[in-house]
Amino acid sequence: MYLEKINGPEDVKKLTVAELPILADETRAAVINRVSKKGGHIGPNLGIVEFTVAFHYVFDSPKDKIVFDVSHQCYPHKILTGRREAYTDEAHFGDVTGFTNPFESEHDMFTVGHTSTSVSLALGLAKARDLAGGTENVVALIGDGSLSGGEALEALDYAGEYTGNLIIVVNDNDQSIAENHGGLYKTLRRLRETGGMAEDNIFRAMGLDYRYLEEGNDAVKLVEALRGIKGIDHPVVLHIHTVKGKGLPYAEKNREQWHGGGPFHVEDGSPLYPGGGGENIVYKCLTELMDSNPKAVVLNAATPGGIGFGPEQREPYVKRGQFLDVGIAEENAVGMTAGISRNGGTAVFATFAPFFQRVYDQMSHDVCLNSSPATFLISNPGIYGSDSNTHIAICDIQMFAHIPNMVYLAPVSKEEFVQMFRYATTQRKHPTGIRFTGTLPSSGIEDRTDYSVLRSQVERRGSDAAIVAVGVLFPKAVAVAEKVFAETGKKITVINPRFLQDVDRELLDSLKKDHRLIITIEDGELMGGYGQNIAAYYGDSDMKVRCYGISKEFHAVHDAEQILADCGISVEKLTAEIEAFLNA
Repeated sequence: MYLEKINGPEDVKKLTVAELPILADETRAAVINRVSKKGGHIGPNLGIVEFTVAFHYVFDSPKDKIVFDVSHQCYPHKILTGRREAYTDEAHFGDVTGFTNPFESEHDMFTVGHTSTSVSLALGLAKARDLAGGTENVVALIGDGSLSGGEALEALDYAGEYTGNLIIVVNDNDQSIAENHGGLYKTLRRLRETGGMAEDNIFRAMGLDYRYLEEGNDAVKLVEALRGIKGIDHPVVLHIHTVKGKGLPYAEKNREQWHGGGPFHVEDGSPLYPGGGGENIVYKCLTELMDSNPKAVVLNAATPGGIGFGPEQREPYVKRGQFLDVGIAEENAVGMTAGISRNGGTAVFATFAPFFQRVYDQMSHDVCLNSSPATFLISNPGIYGSDSNTHIAICDIQMFAHIPNMVYLAPVSKEEFVQMFRYATTQRKHPTGIRFTGTLPSSGIEDRTDYSVLRSQVERRGSDAAIVAVGVLFPKAVAVAEKVFAETGKKITVINPRFLQDVDRELLDSLKKDHRLIITIEDGELMGGYGQNIAAYYGDSDMKVRCYGISKEFHAVHDAEQILADCGISVEKLTAEIEAFLNA
């Protein structure tokens, strides 16, 4: 009734305040329409609909600027800023990304997909405004557990001495992805329970003005609250209590499951495309470790489901003190991992590769400088692990394989992962990282490798040409070798390096005897990657080395196989290159 006429914030302002709840209902229906058919973040977006409607009714975007923390709750914002069809018309679903994107709209300030950044970014916008003599409002919207991130706390601290217009909206739905963790959230709970009147108030303690609104899903009351702070001349926190998943009963009830996911039937929430589960080898290894070693601790930073630990799976280990979710605080997780392992415990920190990008200093200084025998499971690195330019992690090899004292492993099968994990969690000499995707195949052969000895695995021995394939790309190397043999009768060598922090000098020297070409392929960025280490080792020898990896750019439109092919990594292209070399 109203939404079909909304082509931008100016159309929202044409409505009366009494009509805003209807617009909110229609906006929520549009969010559900798209996510139920395409997948995405559902709970965060359903909970923030009324605020978004009220924001665009009161403020003047894009002059007034809003920064979404993580921006996985920006769907209502996109609907109301000229991108409605991307949520109402399936033919236009591909028109937008799942996060804010300045290339889509002038109403989006940043491309953002990580947590705890909004207040810092907003402070920067506000400072630039002040220097230019501007008068626009700057708003940071933060929630879903993001307050526990170090950058958010640093920014709140600085905001306490800032003297200009800055509006910080704390979207408090009492939830991260999983449940919230940390004393900060106990404070927020007391504030909710006392209507914002509790004396223990972290925001006021940092010198910030503070307002509380219990009815965070009431568009009319939100308008009133936002009007009361529009144009304010100092930093203020508006703390609103919202319901994550509002509008879908099953999403409100099971907030962790409905943070995000694939397409579903709106009627009951059942998956639109049910898939087989299969064995989660990471979960199996972690539980076996905790069950067999009372000094073992698994740490996670707000993404327990990513390693197979749903509420029921983690509960017994939480009670035993062996499973710790530190919330959105990866740096703290790495520091704790270093401390536990340094003091006789067996500590494993596991999370997604894009979030490991935040902990380079802790990994280098706190862990590796001290040779703490900690284990780090780095999930979904490289081109297969990415699904957008906000969550791409193609530089993990450059980051972690190059730190002194770090052993960085890349399994190609479930069996190798199991043996590498056993090695990492039983040795006491150094930190170990294991990079892996969630789709590791099974070789069907138990791996008995002694990983205390640096050795690459020669899977197939041939001559003249060799392919060194990192981790998940190993099957492509085998396919190339088989295709070359089928077409030429020539056997080439296929190597699984396994270790990425160094090169197998003995093997590389041996290849000089009967090989003239080495091709390296990796699923991470080419520049500074593993392949270039091999090229540097051969130096001015007669060995020809060709290195292939991912191009140095943020890949916004993500098709892993197409990107690999564009970078020269396909069975057809590699086969053609090797056959041309052999026939030269």
